[in-house]
Amino acid sequence: MTSFDDFLNQLSKLKKLQLPGIESQLKMAAVQRLDEMQRITLEDRTPKEASVMMLIYPKGDIPHFVLIERTASTGKHSGQIAFPGGRKERSDHDHSVTALRETEEEIGIDRNDQHLIMPLTSIYIPPSNYMVYPYLAFAKAELKFTPQISEVKSVIEIKLSELLNHKNQKRTVLSTSYMKEVSVPCFYFGEVMVWGATAMMLQEIKDVFIAAEFE
Repeated sequence: MTSFDDFLNQLSKLKKLQLPGIESQLKMAAVQRLDEMQRITLEDRTPKEASVMMLIYPKGDIPHFVLIERTASTGKHSGQIAFPGGRKERSDHDHSVTALRETEEEIGIDRNDQHLIMPLTSIYIPPSNYMVYPYLAFAKAELKFTPQISEVKSVIEIKLSELLNHKNQKRTVLSTSYMKEVSVPCFYFGEVMVWGATAMMLQEIKDVFIAAEFE
């Protein structure tokens, strides 16, 4: 993909595609049989709801997207690389409003500058008991970020072409509170490693872009 205008010109093609859904997400699942684990857990629990945003924007006329490094805390997802987003509030009349509001709060991008393209497939995260609703959006101009210090340690800008580069899809060994020394699929964008739910959502986005013949 050579320019941001090329990206905008292909959006109509993108919107016509059927989402690949969980089949795509599971390519980057960190735990085997995750779909079954999600189903069994959902039978016993009522999940909290959250939304996240993959926001694509021009930087030097090249399409980029933004991730954040969460501030270290006692939460299950503290310190992780993620999309901007957060928990749904009662005043949010739908999940897209949550994604727009949280993106504005966490990285300082006015919701009126975020233009929704489409919802993506929701994903349930058993360790934190969240059902997450991802959205794809774009901004028309280069962005200046103002991170929310209490939530965001740093803002990470990544070329969209890096997501589409198959060489950046790898595996790594890590340990968490619920698994030890396990090899998991991940994306490497330079020194930035993305795994887990965020990688699963990125995989669906990648597959949609490839199906729409983005280059």
